[in-house]
Amino acid sequence: DNPVAIKTIECAIADRAKFSAWLVFVPVWALLVYFPVAHWVWGPGGWIVDHLGALDFAGGLPVEITSGASGLALALVLGPRLGFKKDAMRPHNLPMVMLGAGLLWLGWFGFNAGSALGANGLAAAAFLNTLAAGCTGLLGWLFVEQRRDGHPTTLGAASGAVAGLVAITPSCGTVSLLGALVVGLAAGV
Repeated sequence: DNPVAIKTIECAIADRAKFSAWLVFVPVWALLVYFPVAHWVWGPGGWIVDHLGALDFAGGLPVEITSGASGLALALVLGPRLGFKKDAMRPHNLPMVMLGAGLLWLGWFGFNAGSALGANGLAAAAFLNTLAAGCTGLLGWLFVEQRRDGHPTTLGAASGAVAGLVAITPSCGTVSLLGALVVGLAAGV
């Protein structure tokens, strides 16, 4: 199954689940949630694409939506983190956050542009749209932080970039460059 989807759910339940329960959850979730939805979108005769006519170029539904909704549901079931609203829950190593965001962004190019299944104009457009949405997502988040807190942060930059990348994934091969800029900016804000 998709490591990005698993990581999304894992981050949503940080500090609140036993590792043994996580080892049971992942294969059950993949079997009951991820694989069926991935087939609906990517499989031959998949009803979301073939019968409903949905456009999902690089997998926004099977990857981002299923993992985001599952992470939210699991976080609601498990409750808030210990110390939530009492302790500052900032990352302990900001350079590693930035390195992780950079590596994630690099991999996102392969995921989105690679969904064209060839080195062609469609792959180039998906690559450029991915870059544009990540950049404007970063800028949108920083703008909001500046207005809200009086200063932008590097953590906010990483968060905004990832928000832009997530938002552009389903449409990276179908929108114009201007559309990608708007999608990324809206996601960052």
